[in-house]
Amino acid sequence: MVLSKTASESDVSVHSTFASRYVRTSLPRFKMAENSIPKEAAYQIINDELMLDGNPRLNLASFVTTWMEPECDKLMMASINKNYVDMDEYPVTTELQNRCVNIIAHLFNAPLEDSESAVGVGTVGSSEAIMLAGLAFKRKWQNKRRAEGKPIDNPNIVTGANVQVCWEKFARYFEVELKEVKLREGYYVMDPEKAVEMVDENTICVAAILGSTLNGEFEDVKRLNDLLVEKNKETGWDTPIHVDAASGGFIAPFLYPELEWDFRLPLVKSINVSGHKYGLVYAGIGWVIWRNKEDLPEELIFHINYLGADQPTFTLNFSKGSSQVIAQYYQLIRLGFEGYRNVMENCRENMIVLKEGLEKTKRFNIVSKDEGVPLVAFSLRDNHRHDEFEISDLLRRFGWIVPAYTMPPDAQHVTVLRVVIREDFSRTLAERLVNDIQKVLHELDTLPSKLSSNVKAADGEDGKPAETRALESKKSDLEKTREITTIWRKFVTARKQKMNVVC
Repeated sequence: MVLSKTASESDVSVHSTFASRYVRTSLPRFKMAENSIPKEAAYQIINDELMLDGNPRLNLASFVTTWMEPECDKLMMASINKNYVDMDEYPVTTELQNRCVNIIAHLFNAPLEDSESAVGVGTVGSSEAIMLAGLAFKRKWQNKRRAEGKPIDNPNIVTGANVQVCWEKFARYFEVELKEVKLREGYYVMDPEKAVEMVDENTICVAAILGSTLNGEFEDVKRLNDLLVEKNKETGWDTPIHVDAASGGFIAPFLYPELEWDFRLPLVKSINVSGHKYGLVYAGIGWVIWRNKEDLPEELIFHINYLGADQPTFTLNFSKGSSQVIAQYYQLIRLGFEGYRNVMENCRENMIVLKEGLEKTKRFNIVSKDEGVPLVAFSLRDNHRHDEFEISDLLRRFGWIVPAYTMPPDAQHVTVLRVVIREDFSRTLAERLVNDIQKVLHELDTLPSKLSSNVKAADGEDGKPAETRALESKKSDLEKTREITTIWRKFVTARKQKMNVVC
């Protein structure tokens, strides 16, 4: 006789995860549930939702590293439970961070003696690094002004309108005026001449970008340095330069070693770089390096001893994981100069493949430069019927995440698409992307204008939508482009709100 029993509802070991009651009912989303659930069910529920995220490797909007070697993944997982701030408990991790600082400082040609240690710190990313550098400039400026008996209530930073939003955050959070050099069509980086004209006695530094987020272009730091040296001589000021090398800091030394942008220029006092971009480490790790100890005011450094020993710290946050620091050291010793150069050369070659493929369509203007961050920024030659936002939207059907955006003032009438070439973007993917863009263009050619078919506006007496009448009126091409961009952006925003999409 065979004995059998019916499994109880609580005997979860005999149930398929997908057949268990934990995935057959909705869990509360914004309140904690009353009861626990098995680990398998919790994992499956979260994993299933995460499948709806985009594929990181196809996210061509991001500069952030999306692939590392399995050996480095193992090191990161083994150290994920180490709190980096506990320097006394984890002295080897602290030593690895110091090695990274010195390696990067030498890469940026810091004027160090043979036995001299570099001055720098690892950060969560370039945003924190920029905050720290900005605070150092502000404090040095305040100290100098106090010594001279002058007011310290109106500091400013001069930079281009193409800066990343973290600069705006610094200015707002720490009460520093941000004086931006406006862009213009065809010139999408800071003009050194205009920047130096905006410098006054309250300028704590001029921030130059080595690798603009908009089109990857390197700003002319050498020209800026030379012009600022002359102005400092004329005025008696000592206005310094900070280089935001978030994207370009791990590119220029390997692809353009003769380019003078770093500590070889006397007015460059600090540099930040993102280890999680072309430093080839997962988010988030950044670095800020100072030229020498005098450029980092001692009063900004805190000394603590309640973790076991005297520990100097200069960070905005306190606790953070050690994994990214260890991963950065792994990449630096694993690849070496030769390895980084090979990676960057390959990225540049794949960038050229993509650029040439787009040029062959004869439908795009290339906005990016060959020298700079390996990316391709491009815009439609004719966007009267269909525009860049539609291309971005349709490319998502193929899995590609390609951003479309307008340029900052005074080039806001220019709309571009941007593809960032990272280490894991292969030649095959570059060729596939070109093919998919051609398919999108062909589909758009068969569709009516989005403005006439999707954007609803108040009708006039002639029964035509207001946008159609506006486009039919006699306006300059520039005015038409601005109007189309504004209307389409409103349409996309309205549609996202209906879909409850959070940007």
